[in-house]
Amino acid sequence: MLNKNQIAQRIAREVKNGQYINLGIGIPTLVANYIPDDLEVVLQSENGLLGIGPFPTEEKIDPDLINAGKQTITMVNGSALFSSAESFGMIRGGHVHLTILGAMEVSENGDIANWKIPGKMVKGMGGAMDLVASAENIIVAMQHCSKDGQSKLLKECTLPITGIRCVKKIVSDLAVLEILPEGGFKLLERAPGVSVEEIKSKTEGKLVVEGEIPEMVF
Repeated sequence: MLNKNQIAQRIAREVKNGQYINLGIGIPTLVANYIPDDLEVVLQSENGLLGIGPFPTEEKIDPDLINAGKQTITMVNGSALFSSAESFGMIRGGHVHLTILGAMEVSENGDIANWKIPGKMVKGMGGAMDLVASAENIIVAMQHCSKDGQSKLLKECTLPITGIRCVKKIVSDLAVLEILPEGGFKLLERAPGVSVEEIKSKTEGKLVVEGEIPEMVF
């Protein structure tokens, strides 16, 4: 089973040279720490920043420099600051190649629910709906099951939907899965020490298993 940092580390392997990337709140922000040094990518934050670096060490924390989740961050050489209106213009204009988001639920068709639990107070949708509607590729970082053991990879989402048929790949604490065009979670990799049978038992939606499934190596 993967911890949060390992999920982020595995997702970083999906990053390609030259991409503009938006990192959502939670586990996705950790991806910045694992992007290979030989890749040139630009991390974008919807509150108005291009060029996010790794999380700061304690002596480098600047309380005025934050991402969309209000976490302190660093900037790389060549970074730019601008208004959130310009930032959303970039997102809605289709200039973000990859968006990495957290999720509360994902359906076998690639629907995502990640912004609201009915009855609980939230600050609002934020930029999630714009991001899922505009990015070329959506990868989700999430826990495979809820705290009470219920699957979060479902036939249909039960929570308010953020986006329809937009998720391409999921990295959970148990597995790497791809959303098939015809629907279904195709199992690509399993976490160290996790069996295919465990993943099957914890995936409510349609799970497609073809051949031997490799174990992730870290």
